[in-house]
Amino acid sequence: MSRGFISGATLVFALIAIVATALLYSGWIPANADADPSALEAWMAGTSLHASMRRLAPDQPNPVAATDENLTEGVRLFSTNCAVCHGTAAGNASASPIARGLYQKPPQLASEGVEDDPEAESFWKIKHGIRLTGMPSFGQSLSDREIWTLALFLKHMDKMPAAPAAAWRQVRNWPVAAR
Repeated sequence: MSRGFISGATLVFALIAIVATALLYSGWIPANADADPSALEAWMAGTSLHASMRRLAPDQPNPVAATDENLTEGVRLFSTNCAVCHGTAAGNASASPIARGLYQKPPQLASEGVEDDPEAESFWKIKHGIRLTGMPSFGQSLSDREIWTLALFLKHMDKMPAAPAAAWRQVRNWPVAAR
């Protein structure tokens, strides 16, 4: 009985591997950036990301205080590094040509915000990026303090004091200004 079960299971796994390989090499699985992902692809990516967040995101509060100066610095860092993909205070209406052409579509954060995400998760995503999404890793170009400052801004982007909110409304993402 167990020998038959093992043989049957081996055969099923072999057939699945053969079909999956045939699909990959046939071109039936879209690789183009303007195609919608399959339900399986979306489920796999989401499940993997959530599991990574549970396992790898730092378990600590943001060490950067929520002051006007730090929030304004977060706006500046976002403008310089993030707005071209994630938009401005205008939300979906401000999606740049780069954002509209990316696969997967980057969320326009003023419309699809991350204010409810733990800051430690935002920190991890910014520092390490997200594989196969276009979200780069900023861990080698920004300091941990700058990344925490971005996470602070993202947490508070919908409810900032007057000065940082005014700076946020001034962010432009296209064309990218020479700096």
